[in-house]
Amino acid sequence: MKKLIIPILILLSANFLPGCTKWADDKTNIYIYKAPPPPGGAIPANTPLCGSIKGVMLTGNTYNLGCTINVPAGDTLILEAGVTVNANVNSGIIVHGTLISLGTQAQPNVMTVPGQIKNNTPGLPLNQDSAHVGLWKGIMCDTSCKMLVLKWTHLDFAGAAYGNVDGPAVEESAGTSFNILFQNPRGYFIMEDSWVYGGTDDCIRISNGKIHVFRNTFEKCGGSGGDCVNSKGGTVGTVAYNLFVGTAYNGQKASNKGQPVGAPETHIVMYNSTFVNGGTQIVAGQRAGGIDFEQGAEGEFFNNAFINCRVGYRVVNNPVADTAHLTYGNNYQWADSLVIADQFFTFGGVCTKPMPTDIPNPSLYLPPNFYYPDPKANAYDGTPVVQYENPLFVNYPLPVPGGLPLFSITAVGSYNFRLQPGSSLIGKGNTTITPLVTVPIDPIFGATEVTPPGADLGCYQFNGTGNQH
Repeated sequence: MKKLIIPILILLSANFLPGCTKWADDKTNIYIYKAPPPPGGAIPANTPLCGSIKGVMLTGNTYNLGCTINVPAGDTLILEAGVTVNANVNSGIIVHGTLISLGTQAQPNVMTVPGQIKNNTPGLPLNQDSAHVGLWKGIMCDTSCKMLVLKWTHLDFAGAAYGNVDGPAVEESAGTSFNILFQNPRGYFIMEDSWVYGGTDDCIRISNGKIHVFRNTFEKCGGSGGDCVNSKGGTVGTVAYNLFVGTAYNGQKASNKGQPVGAPETHIVMYNSTFVNGGTQIVAGQRAGGIDFEQGAEGEFFNNAFINCRVGYRVVNNPVADTAHLTYGNNYQWADSLVIADQFFTFGGVCTKPMPTDIPNPSLYLPPNFYYPDPKANAYDGTPVVQYENPLFVNYPLPVPGGLPLFSITAVGSYNFRLQPGSSLIGKGNTTITPLVTVPIDPIFGATEVTPPGADLGCYQFNGTGNQH
């Protein structure tokens, strides 16, 4: 058995000390946490797994789920690099304790359904695409889950309904079908350099928690609805350098809805992500295809690129986001057609203010006093910015070739969204943004690194940093 070296990690907050019970204002470390070696040793791979489980899944092994497995409170399940977990519609992973998936770039981990093949045909109807069927239940974290860490991990074909047993086990309804659920305000959700393919509702639902979501790729997330990274209820942290292709609703969303008593206000810092064909299932002007802030959430969003999204970004006014503590700018939008350019800035319950650092510059197409307290006055003509300032991706064609309807490309496939020399995205970023670091930095029990904001817009930096997929 390969020896797994696990350091002891201690996080200390004054709010944990005797006599200090309030933690509402602390957005970083809130309690002492010691990460012990996982008890139980190596997990056998020769029989289907079912029920309670703890220990280590060893490098190179394939593990089959016979039913839903669960990691008990106080226990830890670790996946070494190069592990495959095969699931089925009756199985998922419930986490009451801690789950750590330690894939690497050379040996990623894979959680999938055997025999399934990704079909990336443009325009494939939802009811004909196995990505949106929900073939297993994904990862379901209870309110007691202290830590979920996914590094270089594929999570494919999830989105099956939790059912009458697994749903109540994580305090959700039987019909809930998120690919990943996290909901401990005192816990850590860390996802780096990973991939998610498919889904039927929200891809990641963070009801509350401390998060770090960096350098991931999301394809075909959602079904007839669903956001991708949906942060609610006092969630705090940073989401950056992610690639979203073909999301049903929002790629990234922040809302203070469902805030538990004593939790901090939802505060998400978002920067340097790329959104392609976002909002495939929405009506133009509603929700968003890229970024959405609403219902009392605060934060920042900068340096993002929105390509043919039904709505690029959106600050909602009903109920209103915490606009007194919300800043944004240096965001880029591309439109193949007027139907998209006319929705760069929506109106009717929306209070998104154009910024002079945006590309295209709002002065090219918006009236001089575009932003009014009365959103009904915000009509404009986006004709001047249709196909304006091509981002020059390496091999993704813009405008989209004839014969391919808008929003029909929902997967990365062989496309390459890195930047060519001369791209209008190079050098246009704001590098002064401060990430909100709310998780430990650790090679196993924490984030590997916090990549700072980049000088170029989008998730791929011209110097090779950023998203590594």
